[in-house]
Amino acid sequence: MSTRSKVVLGISVVLTVGTVVGVHVTQNLERQRLREGVFYDLERQKRKQENLRLLNEQIELTKQLESERQNILSEASNKA
Repeated sequence: MSTRSKVVLGISVVLTVGTVVGVHVTQNLERQRLREGVFYDLERQKRKQENLRLLNEQIELTKQLESERQNILSEASNKA
């Protein structure tokens, strides 16, 4: 084999190995991101449930406050 063919073969082997390694690294990174995405979604769902709980709590407190305010206004108008 001539030197030129050996160089071409060597470059071809290096590029092929580089491509294969690159694909494997990319696949591993994608798998890792997919797993992280699942955990992120679970955390997001937990935050959403907590926010809904807080919202419902605020709604109940607002209703109580409005009820108390209405009672105070009713008592004030009855005294007047």
